[in-house]
Amino acid sequence: MANDILAIYPGTFDPITLGHEDMLHRAARLFSRVTVAVAIAHHKKTLFTLDERLHMVREAVKDYPHIQVEPFEGLVTEFATARGAQVMVRGLRSGTDFDYEFQLAGMNRALRPEVESIFLTPSTPYQHISSTLVREIAMLGGDVTQFVAPTIHQQLMQKLRPTT
Repeated sequence: MANDILAIYPGTFDPITLGHEDMLHRAARLFSRVTVAVAIAHHKKTLFTLDERLHMVREAVKDYPHIQVEPFEGLVTEFATARGAQVMVRGLRSGTDFDYEFQLAGMNRALRPEVESIFLTPSTPYQHISSTLVREIAMLGGDVTQFVAPTIHQQLMQKLRPTT
């Protein structure tokens, strides 16, 4: 583990998936402190509210005392700098992700060169999981139990349950 390095893992986490959890557990082994930066995401229509997403992420990392969860709005580079972070962790599932993340890392470096982007690839069972696909499958009545933790699955099903 690196000496006293704060890493930021930003995302919308709508909902947090087993792929996200895999990335967080691995980042927690690499860095002395990790902050999950949950985007307020005013530019996206999220299924879960910010408070719900924060609660789900906090539940997922409750056994990791050196992982904190905070909301953020605006540029993630500003959030990282304000917290004193040296690293931003990003996940790469595919070549498509790489193209986008490579461009994003370049822009972030131009804005805040002191914050280094680090890319992690998910463990094999999680390489295909995305929150977007999990939401879509669940909305269409598909089984997503293999993609999210049981507590997240329960919250997802409750959110999608038709109101009478």
